[in-house]
Amino acid sequence: MRLPLAMLVAIFTISVAGLTAIPGVDADGNPAHLTLFDAFYFMSYTATTIGFGEIPYAFTIPQRMWVTFSIYASVIGWAYVFGMLFALLQEQSFQDALATGAFRRRVRAFREPFLLVAGYGRAGRMLCRELDALGRRMVVLDSNPRRIETLAADQLASEIPGIAGDVHNPAVLGLAGLGHAQCEGVVALTSDDDANLAVVIATQLLRPDLPVIARANTRAAATRMVDFNPTAVINPYDRYGTYLMLALHQPVTYQLVSWLISPPGSELPPLREGLTDGRWVVCANGVFGEEVAADLTAAGLEVVLTNPADGNPDLTGVVGFIAGADNDTVNLALAAHARLTSPDVFLTVRQHHHSNGPLVEAFEPDAVFVPNDLVVLETLARIITPLYWSFIDHVLQQDDSWSRDLLARIVDRCGERTPHSTRIILDKTGAPAAWRWLQGGTLRLEDLTRDPTDRDSFLPVVPLVLIHDGETVYAPAPETILAPGDTIVVAARSAAIPILTMTLYYDSRVRYVATGDQVPETWVWRTLALPGH
Repeated sequence: MRLPLAMLVAIFTISVAGLTAIPGVDADGNPAHLTLFDAFYFMSYTATTIGFGEIPYAFTIPQRMWVTFSIYASVIGWAYVFGMLFALLQEQSFQDALATGAFRRRVRAFREPFLLVAGYGRAGRMLCRELDALGRRMVVLDSNPRRIETLAADQLASEIPGIAGDVHNPAVLGLAGLGHAQCEGVVALTSDDDANLAVVIATQLLRPDLPVIARANTRAAATRMVDFNPTAVINPYDRYGTYLMLALHQPVTYQLVSWLISPPGSELPPLREGLTDGRWVVCANGVFGEEVAADLTAAGLEVVLTNPADGNPDLTGVVGFIAGADNDTVNLALAAHARLTSPDVFLTVRQHHHSNGPLVEAFEPDAVFVPNDLVVLETLARIITPLYWSFIDHVLQQDDSWSRDLLARIVDRCGERTPHSTRIILDKTGAPAAWRWLQGGTLRLEDLTRDPTDRDSFLPVVPLVLIHDGETVYAPAPETILAPGDTIVVAARSAAIPILTMTLYYDSRVRYVATGDQVPETWVWRTLALPGH
């Protein structure tokens, strides 16, 4: 824009100078020259098309000829300026600069915690939708501009800033809020392992105080990420292999884990045993098939790896079948053939596209492997309920005997539908009545799960995790004595959570569940009933 502006200034300067140099005639007929101010004033309103007339007196023919020249020159100059301006506004680089500036201002304006999400593909989009529904704030970064346009069109509940940029570049991560005081964590969910590794490295070196969760599609990439000590590295294929090995060798633990990580209200899956007593067939192509077959072989099983292009495999005497082709339709067809051939076979179906979820769900296989869903499920759990997911990690390390006892406790209290999970902090804010009681009274963990209207009955609530003085206890004993500041994660029916809140917030209720004493509800009597009064 410098050249058009310089041209316009030159035209204006020449026009003013020429008008002062050309002689005119004043009102008395005497020769006169316009002053520099009069010429500047006249050219200002003439060049801007206002037109107040010839002042301070009528012009001569030479002056009018010069003014005519100046008018056409200024019109050409303005046309050139506006043409260049419109061209600049249409340039992609200029639009990108404006968008970057607006994005930077929106990120800087955050006054509440937000997550930096790198990657807005299938997994990133699913995660952002779930987080948005929970009222969490995010900033999105993706190398594909079309995905950022999709973000703007998704009509989420809150306005999410997004920008297209190279996640390998630390400056781009900084622009997206990595250094912002309100940034509470980073999630790398791109489909490029190198890009996710770059995000992990940048976060751990520039903001080591932030938790970072990253996706890895290969074991080699996961190993490189682990060296930088991220909060979690999620390899969906490794996770699937872990769950598959669990189903083979620890079926009760697998039943418990798969039930607890299912959406609340899901039915308890049936216990499948004897999955190591026969042949397994893996019908898949690419790395997925090779890795799954290698895992099964390492577990000491007889495994046959076939290519989906070769048609339906021989399923005589098989106990397990994995349909892992690159096409959902083919996988459903393979699974249908397996079910017809061997009705009791353990069926696992790999699902690629989320839109085919209703078809796969209607088919009701024993297990479904959806890489993006698995990544999003674990990422979401680690963000929203990190203590609950730490409990899942603990369960994965237990034997079937331990898992059987815990499963029986949860089912006995909560039924055979996946319970909700919630966190309780015994402090002034989260549990004021319980906190006041604990200043001088005793409250056991089992007391907290009693019905505040009938102490002899227990709520459908099972404590899963207890953090006391920085020490984490999983599946804590019912007789455990609680203390102010303790954190508890419980599994519960949704209807029990508001009832449990009565114990946490009402002094008379917490005294009742702790001692069995019924006290009046008025403030005076509640105060007198507190320990020490």
